[in-house]
Amino acid sequence: MVQEVIAALVGALISVVVLVAGDRLRPAAWRQSSDEASGALALDVIKTFFTAVVAFIVVICWQQYQNAHNHTVTEAKGLVETYWAAHGMAEPDRDRVQGLVRDYTEQVVGPEWNTMSRNGRLSPAAQSMLDTLRDTVSQQHPVDQAGTDARSAAQAALVKVADARSDRGVDAAQGVPGFLYVALIFGTVLLLFSPVLSGNRVTWRSTLMTALLGVVIASALLQIHNFERPFSHTISVPRDAFEFALARYRHIG
Repeated sequence: MVQEVIAALVGALISVVVLVAGDRLRPAAWRQSSDEASGALALDVIKTFFTAVVAFIVVICWQQYQNAHNHTVTEAKGLVETYWAAHGMAEPDRDRVQGLVRDYTEQVVGPEWNTMSRNGRLSPAAQSMLDTLRDTVSQQHPVDQAGTDARSAAQAALVKVADARSDRGVDAAQGVPGFLYVALIFGTVLLLFSPVLSGNRVTWRSTLMTALLGVVIASALLQIHNFERPFSHTISVPRDAFEFALARYRHIG
């Protein structure tokens, strides 16, 4: 909440500074006798452009967030399926596979999640653990049909895990396309300078309205920043799918 308030105040201050400085620098011919905007049509176009860009970015960020969340759920389900399949294996394969599944899940929930948040990429250590897990399952030599079925089920589940992990790696590195950021900055500049270009006089009313405009702009930009990457910033994909998987392991065990 403190971050939102600071961003809003900074946006309001910048907007007012632009208005007052612009009033001092613009030619006298641009000034009007009242504080009503003369360029209402141009201002409407600018507002529409800014709103459209913000809405488009929000839609993209939401889609990326949903895709990332779905991939984590798919990966966690595959891990639970692997753990359950290992329950039908003979000793010592069962304990080894289940232990590796548990260790990998804890690695994802802990160190790897922090790596995705800070660096936008997956952890090589977690990838190495998954590779070890897949090798362990594929190198088994069951002596009965039940063991063979358990190994096949575990291998199929691990393919699902590997695919979802690859998708999660792509999700972690995703962000808003650069051209949309350029359009957003351009629309923000136009919107901030619209009171000056429209010829508004500096009055209590125009100052208050400009400050409110700055609050809206700063709040929108801050939320886009917080929502930009699925595993970073304030609004991020939760770890609940993997935490639920760890709870399921304890129940199965």
